Amino acid sequence: MNIKPLFDRVVVEGVKAEEKSKGGIILTASAQEKPATCVVVAVGPGGIIDGKEIKMQVKVGDKVLLSKYSGTEVKFEGKEYVIIRQSDILAIVE
Repeated sequence: MNIKPLFDRVVVEGVKAEEKSKGGIILTASAQEKPATCVVVAVGPGGIIDGKEIKMQVKVGDKVLLSKYSGTEVKFEGKEYVIIRQSDILAIVE
């Protein structure tokens, strides 16, 4: 079973958060920040949304930057994902 996003939605998986601070202090899971860098694992087909044609700019495997509190977090088959709109993606990391 796979997650297949609809319309202009994108499914991303967070890159593992840093477990140590820059000073070398080990951070607990609750102290670690939500990752802003994610990897795209599924992309919707785009289409006409609110009368405007939306073309998808990202593809599976792209590393992207998200705003900190965007999207909906979901658990699927033991992994955590975030489903967002393409417009919530700030940049593609090359």
